[in-house]
Amino acid sequence: METLLSILVGIGLSAACGFRVFVPMLIVSAAAWMGWLPLSADFHWLGTLPALIAFAVATVVEVAAYYVPWVDNSLDALAGPVATVAGTVLMASVLGDMTPHLKWTLAIIAGGGTAATVQSFTTVARAGSSVVSLGFLNPLFATVELIGATGLAVLVIALPIAGLLVAGGVIWLLVRFVRRCRRPASNSAPA
Repeated sequence: METLLSILVGIGLSAACGFRVFVPMLIVSAAAWMGWLPLSADFHWLGTLPALIAFAVATVVEVAAYYVPWVDNSLDALAGPVATVAGTVLMASVLGDMTPHLKWTLAIIAGGGTAATVQSFTTVARAGSSVVSLGFLNPLFATVELIGATGLAVLVIALPIAGLLVAGGVIWLLVRFVRRCRRPASNSAPA
């Protein structure tokens, strides 16, 4: 049961990385530093004060940059691979005692894959927002992503199953939004 909960926490944290790369890293670092989140032996460095400070600085820079229209779209090109790595690292950090082969296979597929999927949908949604609103709605979009990353990371640490359900719901909403934005104009025109 403990392994299953670790996997759920890892998937939820990885999904949060798809919204913001460093917010979940900061939350995991703070939770581990305060003793609220046990980490795998190789990842105790995440719960150290230097890591906490580094993630805090990175979070401030990342969050501020996403409030600048068009810069946020440029950041999405970098955020895809970085979110995948962050999702992989966070997934591996919460998985307990298991063989390295299994741990890293789960981390790469479930953690990195989840982060990459969420990041892909947010990138497409932000691009659609930029085109439709000429970038004026992007700060609102950035706020929603920040709330999503923070809320999901905190929720999944506190209540793993609820956090995973919320992550699934958010992914479902993103898929619907992207599909709605991609519909050709001919489908919506009256016949």
